[in-house]
Amino acid sequence: MRSQLALDIAHTSIRIAESDLELAEHHRIRHEVFVQEQCIFPGTDLDARDGQPGVLRVLGCYRAIPAGSVRLYELDPAIGLWQGDRLGVRPEFRTHNVGALLVRFAVATAGARGGSEMVAHIQPPNLQFFERLGWLRDGPEESYCGHPHVPVRISL
Repeated sequence: MRSQLALDIAHTSIRIAESDLELAEHHRIRHEVFVQEQCIFPGTDLDARDGQPGVLRVLGCYRAIPAGSVRLYELDPAIGLWQGDRLGVRPEFRTHNVGALLVRFAVATAGARGGSEMVAHIQPPNLQFFERLGWLRDGPEESYCGHPHVPVRISL
């Protein structure tokens, strides 16, 4: 059964990856961005979270070409806290607003599932991008996998 929440705007479609092909594309983009391009993870960016139930993997396509991905999941159901991570957009699509649409989709999806707040850890050069989307810095810079990241949060 296909998920009800989807976004189609400006040649871009954003959906929760559900089919084997969609999931493969989601993971391929993450691998290209975080392992091959940015060298944040050696070998693979897959972790224990990927195998947990309730984790949503999102795929963004530009003109039907897989262009970006994001992962989101509930951290604390008692307070409606969600986390977004692994936001990655292939370089050739970074000027087509795919990243912003993926972030907005993740926020809307968490809110639609009862979330009240979402957190993320982002690379410092992306802070202004997230601030333009309504996110707020939530603490000092920290290290994640040996790379600087900034905690951010947004009310849903």
